[in-house]
Amino acid sequence: MRLTTKGRFAVTAMLDLALYEQAPAAERRLPVTLSAIAERQGISLSYLEQLFGKLRRKNIVDSVRGPGGGYVLASALNAISVADIIAAVDEEVDATMCGGKEDCHSGETSGHVAHRIGGGTLPGAVGKCMTHDLWANLNQKVHDYLDSVSLADLVRQTREREAGISTISASILFTQHSQHLSKPTTSAALGA
Repeated sequence: MRLTTKGRFAVTAMLDLALYEQAPAAERRLPVTLSAIAERQGISLSYLEQLFGKLRRKNIVDSVRGPGGGYVLASALNAISVADIIAAVDEEVDATMCGGKEDCHSGETSGHVAHRIGGGTLPGAVGKCMTHDLWANLNQKVHDYLDSVSLADLVRQTREREAGISTISASILFTQHSQHLSKPTTSAALGA
């Protein structure tokens, strides 16, 4: 199973857009330019243009033309799932060998494919491999999970992580400073 660069970059760019279109004191969402996303995320501008063209056609984002233009989300943060983003850029997360077509055996979709188990043949095997259902079920679980994660969830996790890093950093500095102040400095305190 693999998620290609296209899907990962699309989700990353959408999270960047979601984080930066919300200005703290603004009454409206501010358009975000693809060049700003490209610079912050290290993604090629031309690649982002391709991805955002697809996202716009699937009504995930809206474009704002003119000076100060860019892109904004077409829906609320909680209405856009990671699965929506991945599907919008024509990406599929699939663990099956056949791409879900059930023709795991060299493209055969009809007729009987012999599966030898202990010298015998598994009756009724048509087109798909013995583990096809396992991988198809995994696909469904992955899709269900990605569908359950919204941009709102990712924004919240990112902001919590950033706040946590700030809190942890401050806590570490305070602890180190406190330990430094409480260290014994005389030879008598050291037990000498």
